[in-house]
Amino acid sequence: FLLYLIKGPAVGMRHVQALLVFLNITIMFIGRLNVGVSVVAMTNAETTNPDFPEYDWTEAEKSYILSSFFWGYIFTQFLGGYLCKRYGVKSVMFWGVFGSGVCSALTPLFIGFGEWQAYCGIRVIMGLAQGVVFPCIHQHLARWSPPGERNRLGALAHTGIECGNVSAMFISGMICKSSMGWPGISYVSAGIAFLWCVLWFILAANNPTESRFIGERELTYIEESLRHNEKYHETIIPIPWKAIWTSAPFLALLVVRCCENWGLSTLQAEIPSYMNGVLDMDMKSNTFFSALPFLAMWVMSYVYLISTEIVLGKNLVTLTVLRKTINSLAFFIPCATLIGIGFLDKDQKNFAIALMTIGVGFNSGQTIGSVLNTIDLSANHASILMGIVNTAANFVPIATPLVVGLIVEENSNRTEWQIVFIIASVFFLVGNVVYLIFGTAVSQPWDAEDYLKLKDPEVAKK
Repeated sequence: FLLYLIKGPAVGMRHVQALLVFLNITIMFIGRLNVGVSVVAMTNAETTNPDFPEYDWTEAEKSYILSSFFWGYIFTQFLGGYLCKRYGVKSVMFWGVFGSGVCSALTPLFIGFGEWQAYCGIRVIMGLAQGVVFPCIHQHLARWSPPGERNRLGALAHTGIECGNVSAMFISGMICKSSMGWPGISYVSAGIAFLWCVLWFILAANNPTESRFIGERELTYIEESLRHNEKYHETIIPIPWKAIWTSAPFLALLVVRCCENWGLSTLQAEIPSYMNGVLDMDMKSNTFFSALPFLAMWVMSYVYLISTEIVLGKNLVTLTVLRKTINSLAFFIPCATLIGIGFLDKDQKNFAIALMTIGVGFNSGQTIGSVLNTIDLSANHASILMGIVNTAANFVPIATPLVVGLIVEENSNRTEWQIVFIIASVFFLVGNVVYLIFGTAVSQPWDAEDYLKLKDPEVAKK
């Protein structure tokens, strides 16, 4: 009854935290994904700015560059989940983003003396830095979001994924054609990362009780809605590892996220090459049309968000039904469009672009459909779940460009690209079927603070 009497302000510090997370995701994805445009610019300077060095890298070497970020990214997911529970989200995220920014700033220097091998090396280090971030994000959202607003704030924050996708392709393409050339992509990425660190240092807090700017009304609203015990923020809740690894809903989430990463990483990393090779489009058109599907994804993410808020507000379906329905749209439609794209060539480029835009746009529903499911299953262990899921799921983008490099020997060969797109479609199909059967949005018994009945829980150092 108390929850109906206490209402937080319409706009408060919880929304500021969601905005900071949105900006963080956007900036991280720009640094992560601008490599797709950079590699095209560095190996085909005539279509960008010929005043900068051009490199003659093979398709295999390009595939190593595209996948190298994830060689480091997978190894710090678990670490990020542990560190943010131990030392707090604020410090861990700050140093993760700062480290990523330093790597961006040093990228042109490394390429200058070590070419593609050095490029891979700095991308691995960037991956190590960014790997700690996403587990922190889910922990941060769990601590700041009242249950009734969790879907809204989480979905809004994660639209940074789509914003980052668009920015990485479109803005990066504009930069590499400017007087800054392809090195400018790295310098701009570094600058915005450092700017975010300043905002985060001033405005962020590990939880509402530590915020300098939150009002008493909003603080009471958030803390009462989360129903914690008095010493919750000072206690490290022990992790029920066995219960997590034997949980069917969690394992279903693990499978669906791995399958999503295969399908989406195929599109993210390979669209510029596909546009160049099969559709025979120059860099100027390539940049715009490569970004167009992800612009649709960004717009559709808000369509999904508004639709789900209406459905949840009217209690038309349960959260589990809603997540599975949205995830089905996000997986099955791209599954169909990818197969269709594989049968088109440069004489049907407009149709190919339309299909790609529809498929990628609808795929934005995967955020509401399954990404936020970690917080549904366990708000107390959201960072740990995200660490596990992201570790497994991000082995996939390491393999994707390598597999594409093996299949696509000639960049303009439509038949070879057919195989690539059909493989991605199979992953979309299988992943969602598993999620439909075993997935749920119901909080699991092992989320309880006293699940392991530890008598003397370890007290965290503030």
